[in-house]
Amino acid sequence: MSALVSAAELITELASAEPPRLLDVRYQLVKPDGRDDYLAGHIPGAVYVPLDDELTSHGAPSAGRHPQASHETLQNAARRWGLNDGDRVVVYDGGSTLASGRTWWTLRGAGVDIRVLDGGLPAWIAAGGELATDDVVPIPGTITLGEIPTGIDIDTAAAWPVDGVLVDVRAAERFRGDVEPFDPIAGHIPGAVNLPSVSYFREDGTFRSPAEIAAAFDAVGAKADTKVATYCGSGITAAQAALAAEVAGRSVSVFLGSWSAWSNTPGLPVATGNA
Repeated sequence: MSALVSAAELITELASAEPPRLLDVRYQLVKPDGRDDYLAGHIPGAVYVPLDDELTSHGAPSAGRHPQASHETLQNAARRWGLNDGDRVVVYDGGSTLASGRTWWTLRGAGVDIRVLDGGLPAWIAAGGELATDDVVPIPGTITLGEIPTGIDIDTAAAWPVDGVLVDVRAAERFRGDVEPFDPIAGHIPGAVNLPSVSYFREDGTFRSPAEIAAAFDAVGAKADTKVATYCGSGITAAQAALAAEVAGRSVSVFLGSWSAWSNTPGLPVATGNA
Protein backbone atom coordinates (compact mmCIF):
# COMPACT_ATOMS: atom_id res chain seq x y z
CA MET A 1 0.00 0.00 0.00
CA SER A 2 1.23 3.49 -0.83
CA ALA A 3 2.44 5.77 1.94
CA LEU A 4 0.34 8.50 0.33
CA VAL A 5 -3.37 9.02 -0.16
CA SER A 6 -4.80 11.56 -2.59
CA ALA A 7 -7.50 14.02 -1.56
CA ALA A 8 -10.00 12.34 -3.88
CA GLU A 9 -9.24 8.93 -2.38
CA LEU A 10 -9.57 10.31 1.14
CA ILE A 11 -12.97 11.83 0.40
CA THR A 12 -14.14 8.38 -0.71
CA GLU A 13 -12.62 6.62 2.29
CA LEU A 14 -14.16 9.01 4.78
CA ALA A 15 -17.59 8.24 3.35
CA SER A 16 -17.08 4.50 3.80
CA ALA A 17 -18.26 2.29 6.65
CA GLU A 18 -14.77 2.21 8.18
CA PRO A 19 -13.17 5.63 7.68
CA PRO A 20 -9.57 6.24 8.73
CA ARG A 21 -8.64 8.32 11.76
CA LEU A 22 -7.42 11.82 10.89
CA LEU A 23 -4.53 13.74 12.47
CA ASP A 24 -3.95 17.43 11.72
CA VAL A 25 -0.32 18.36 12.40
CA ARG A 26 -0.29 22.01 11.37
CA TYR A 27 3.24 23.23 12.09
CA GLN A 28 5.72 25.77 10.75
CA LEU A 29 9.24 26.46 11.97
CA VAL A 30 8.37 30.13 12.42
CA LYS A 31 5.01 29.22 13.96
CA PRO A 32 5.21 25.92 15.84
CA ASP A 33 1.71 26.15 17.36
CA GLY A 34 -0.82 25.65 14.58
CA ARG A 35 -3.93 25.29 16.69
CA ASP A 36 -5.47 28.56 15.50
CA ASP A 37 -4.96 27.44 11.90
CA TYR A 38 -6.63 24.15 12.77
CA LEU A 39 -9.59 25.93 14.36
CA ALA A 40 -9.91 28.21 11.34
CA GLY A 41 -10.56 25.16 9.17
CA HIS A 42 -9.69 21.46 9.19
CA ILE A 43 -10.88 18.22 7.64
CA PRO A 44 -14.00 17.13 9.56
CA GLY A 45 -13.13 14.68 12.32
CA ALA A 46 -9.41 15.53 12.40
CA VAL A 47 -7.70 15.78 15.79
CA TYR A 48 -5.12 18.53 16.24
CA VAL A 49 -1.61 17.28 17.10
CA PRO A 50 0.98 19.74 18.44
CA LEU A 51 4.27 18.55 16.96
CA ASP A 52 6.52 20.34 19.45
CA ASP A 53 4.67 19.01 22.51
CA GLU A 54 3.66 15.47 21.58
CA LEU A 55 5.77 14.27 18.64
CA THR A 56 9.15 15.69 19.66
CA SER A 57 10.94 16.51 22.88
CA HIS A 58 13.38 19.14 24.10
CA GLY A 59 16.85 18.61 25.50
CA ALA A 60 20.41 19.86 25.30
CA PRO A 61 21.40 21.71 22.10
CA SER A 62 23.64 18.78 21.18
CA ALA A 63 20.49 16.61 20.91
CA GLY A 64 19.18 18.81 18.10
CA ARG A 65 16.09 20.96 17.91
CA HIS A 66 13.59 18.12 17.49
CA PRO A 67 14.73 14.95 19.25
CA GLN A 68 12.26 12.10 19.39
CA ALA A 69 9.62 12.07 22.11
CA SER A 70 9.69 9.26 24.64
CA HIS A 71 7.59 6.14 24.24
CA GLU A 72 5.43 7.20 27.18
CA THR A 73 4.80 10.68 25.73
CA LEU A 74 3.92 9.33 22.31
CA GLN A 75 1.71 6.54 23.53
CA ASN A 76 -0.22 8.86 25.85
CA ALA A 77 -0.58 11.32 22.98
CA ALA A 78 -1.74 8.64 20.53
CA ARG A 79 -4.36 7.52 23.01
CA ARG A 80 -5.47 11.15 23.43
CA TRP A 81 -5.88 11.29 19.65
CA GLY A 82 -8.34 8.41 20.00
CA LEU A 83 -6.20 5.76 18.34
CA ASN A 84 -6.74 2.07 18.95
CA ASP A 85 -4.75 -0.95 17.81
CA GLY A 86 -5.51 -1.73 14.18
CA ASP A 87 -6.77 1.74 13.27
CA ARG A 88 -5.93 3.12 9.85
CA VAL A 89 -4.60 6.66 10.15
CA VAL A 90 -4.17 9.55 7.73
CA VAL A 91 -2.08 12.57 8.72
CA TYR A 92 -1.90 15.92 6.98
CA ASP A 93 -0.50 19.41 7.49
CA GLY A 94 -0.79 22.80 5.83
CA GLY A 95 0.73 21.57 2.59
CA SER A 96 4.49 21.36 3.16
CA THR A 97 4.36 17.65 4.15
CA LEU A 98 7.06 18.44 6.73
CA ALA A 99 5.15 17.82 9.95
CA SER A 100 3.08 15.05 8.39
CA GLY A 101 6.23 13.38 7.06
CA ARG A 102 7.82 13.36 10.51
CA THR A 103 4.56 12.03 12.01
CA TRP A 104 4.43 9.27 9.38
CA TRP A 105 8.05 8.26 9.99
CA THR A 106 7.57 8.12 13.75
CA LEU A 107 4.23 6.33 13.92
CA ARG A 108 4.92 3.92 11.08
CA GLY A 109 8.12 2.93 12.88
CA ALA A 110 6.04 2.31 15.99
CA GLY A 111 3.74 -0.04 14.10
CA VAL A 112 0.85 2.24 13.12
CA ASP A 113 -0.91 1.85 9.75
CA ILE A 114 -0.46 5.45 8.63
CA ARG A 115 -0.52 7.35 5.35
CA VAL A 116 0.06 10.99 4.43
CA LEU A 117 -2.44 13.16 2.57
CA ASP A 118 -0.54 14.11 -0.58
CA GLY A 119 -0.54 17.89 -0.85
CA GLY A 120 -2.00 18.41 2.61
CA LEU A 121 -4.96 20.64 3.35
CA PRO A 122 -4.62 22.70 0.12
CA ALA A 123 -5.12 19.51 -1.90
CA TRP A 124 -8.19 18.67 0.17
CA ILE A 125 -9.69 22.10 -0.47
CA ALA A 126 -8.84 21.93 -4.19
CA ALA A 127 -10.66 18.59 -4.39
CA GLY A 128 -13.81 20.14 -2.96
CA GLY A 129 -13.42 18.72 0.55
CA GLU A 130 -15.44 20.33 3.33
CA LEU A 131 -13.90 22.12 6.31
CA ALA A 132 -14.90 22.12 9.97
CA THR A 133 -14.01 24.62 12.72
CA ASP A 134 -14.73 22.57 15.85
CA ASP A 135 -12.08 21.31 18.27
CA VAL A 136 -12.32 17.53 17.96
CA VAL A 137 -11.83 15.75 21.29
CA PRO A 138 -12.22 12.01 20.70
CA ILE A 139 -12.88 9.26 23.20
CA PRO A 140 -9.41 8.22 24.42
CA GLY A 141 -8.03 5.19 22.63
CA THR A 142 -6.09 2.20 23.92
CA ILE A 143 -3.37 1.81 21.29
CA THR A 144 -0.11 0.15 22.30
CA LEU A 145 2.80 1.53 20.30
CA GLY A 146 5.83 -0.52 19.43
CA GLU A 147 9.39 0.69 19.80
CA ILE A 148 9.74 4.34 18.82
CA PRO A 149 12.25 4.86 15.99
CA THR A 150 15.23 7.07 16.79
CA GLY A 151 17.24 6.82 13.58
CA ILE A 152 21.02 6.73 13.45
CA ASP A 153 23.21 8.50 16.01
CA ILE A 154 25.83 11.17 15.43
CA ASP A 155 28.78 8.79 15.32
CA THR A 156 27.05 6.61 12.75
CA ALA A 157 26.24 9.70 10.68
CA ALA A 158 29.88 10.81 10.79
CA ALA A 159 31.06 7.45 9.46
CA TRP A 160 28.21 6.97 6.97
CA PRO A 161 29.96 8.44 3.88
CA VAL A 162 32.74 5.83 4.18
CA ASP A 163 30.54 3.10 2.71
CA GLY A 164 27.24 4.83 2.02
CA VAL A 165 25.66 8.07 0.87
CA LEU A 166 24.70 10.72 3.42
CA VAL A 167 22.10 13.04 1.90
CA ASP A 168 21.66 16.59 3.19
CA VAL A 169 18.19 17.74 2.14
CA ARG A 170 18.51 21.38 3.18
CA ALA A 171 18.53 24.20 0.63
CA ALA A 172 21.73 24.44 -1.38
CA GLU A 173 22.82 27.73 0.22
CA ARG A 174 22.65 26.19 3.68
CA PHE A 175 24.52 23.09 2.52
CA ARG A 176 27.30 25.23 1.06
CA GLY A 177 27.48 27.32 4.22
CA ASP A 178 26.56 30.58 2.50
CA VAL A 179 23.89 31.23 5.14
CA GLU A 180 22.71 29.61 8.35
CA PRO A 181 19.51 31.10 9.78
CA PHE A 182 18.96 28.66 12.65
CA ASP A 183 22.12 26.91 13.84
CA PRO A 184 25.40 28.22 15.31
CA ILE A 185 27.70 27.08 12.49
CA ALA A 186 27.16 27.12 8.72
CA GLY A 187 28.14 24.23 6.47
CA HIS A 188 27.51 20.50 6.24
CA ILE A 189 28.74 17.13 7.46
CA PRO A 190 31.94 16.19 5.60
CA GLY A 191 31.26 13.69 2.83
CA ALA A 192 27.55 14.51 2.53
CA VAL A 193 25.83 15.25 -0.77
CA ASN A 194 23.05 17.77 -1.30
CA LEU A 195 19.53 16.96 -2.50
CA PRO A 196 17.21 19.86 -1.60
CA SER A 197 13.76 18.65 -0.63
CA VAL A 198 12.14 20.68 -3.43
CA SER A 199 13.64 18.11 -5.82
CA TYR A 200 10.84 15.62 -5.20
CA PHE A 201 7.80 17.91 -5.17
CA ARG A 202 5.59 19.34 -7.88
CA GLU A 203 4.64 23.01 -7.90
CA ASP A 204 1.26 22.22 -6.31
CA GLY A 205 2.95 20.64 -3.28
CA THR A 206 2.23 17.01 -4.18
CA PHE A 207 4.98 14.44 -4.56
CA ARG A 208 6.49 13.78 -7.96
CA SER A 209 6.09 10.31 -9.46
CA PRO A 210 8.05 7.39 -7.96
CA ALA A 211 10.28 7.33 -11.06
CA GLU A 212 11.05 11.05 -10.80
CA ILE A 213 11.87 10.81 -7.09
CA ALA A 214 14.09 7.78 -7.68
CA ALA A 215 15.90 9.68 -10.43
CA ALA A 216 16.51 12.61 -8.08
CA PHE A 217 18.10 10.33 -5.48
CA ASP A 218 20.06 8.50 -8.16
CA ALA A 219 21.47 11.80 -9.46
CA VAL A 220 23.37 12.36 -6.20
CA GLY A 221 24.55 8.76 -5.94
CA ALA A 222 21.83 7.61 -3.54
CA LYS A 223 20.86 4.64 -5.67
CA ALA A 224 18.67 1.67 -4.85
CA ASP A 225 21.62 -0.61 -4.12
CA THR A 226 23.37 1.96 -1.92
CA LYS A 227 23.20 2.46 1.83
CA VAL A 228 21.51 5.85 2.21
CA ALA A 229 20.83 8.12 5.18
CA THR A 230 19.22 11.56 5.23
CA TYR A 231 19.61 14.60 7.46
CA CYS A 232 18.42 18.20 7.46
CA GLY A 233 18.39 21.02 9.99
CA SER A 234 16.46 19.45 12.83
CA GLY A 235 15.20 16.03 11.77
CA ILE A 236 11.85 17.01 10.26
CA THR A 237 12.74 17.46 6.59
CA ALA A 238 14.98 14.38 6.85
CA ALA A 239 11.93 12.31 7.83
CA GLN A 240 10.02 13.87 4.93
CA ALA A 241 12.88 12.68 2.69
CA ALA A 242 12.39 9.17 4.06
CA LEU A 243 8.74 9.45 3.01
CA ALA A 244 9.80 10.55 -0.47
CA ALA A 245 12.15 7.58 -0.67
CA GLU A 246 9.32 5.28 0.40
CA VAL A 247 7.14 6.66 -2.39
CA ALA A 248 9.96 5.77 -4.80
CA GLY A 249 10.20 2.24 -3.40
CA ARG A 250 13.39 2.98 -1.47
CA SER A 251 14.31 2.65 2.20
CA VAL A 252 16.65 5.12 3.90
CA SER A 253 17.92 5.74 7.41
CA VAL A 254 17.42 9.08 9.16
CA PHE A 255 19.90 11.07 11.26
CA LEU A 256 17.31 12.65 13.53
CA GLY A 257 19.69 15.03 15.29
CA SER A 258 20.71 16.45 11.90
CA TRP A 259 22.71 19.66 11.51
CA SER A 260 21.28 21.19 14.69
CA ALA A 261 22.88 18.39 16.73
CA TRP A 262 26.08 18.30 14.69
CA SER A 263 26.69 22.05 14.84
CA ASN A 264 26.06 22.13 18.60
CA THR A 265 28.54 19.34 19.36
CA PRO A 266 32.04 20.79 19.96
CA GLY A 267 34.95 19.41 17.98
CA LEU A 268 33.12 17.98 14.98
CA PRO A 269 34.45 18.86 11.52
CA VAL A 270 32.50 21.13 9.20
CA ALA A 271 32.62 21.23 5.41
CA THR A 272 31.58 24.15 3.20
CA GLY A 273 31.11 24.64 -0.51
CA ASN A 274 29.63 22.10 -2.89
CA ALA A 275 31.73 19.16 -1.72
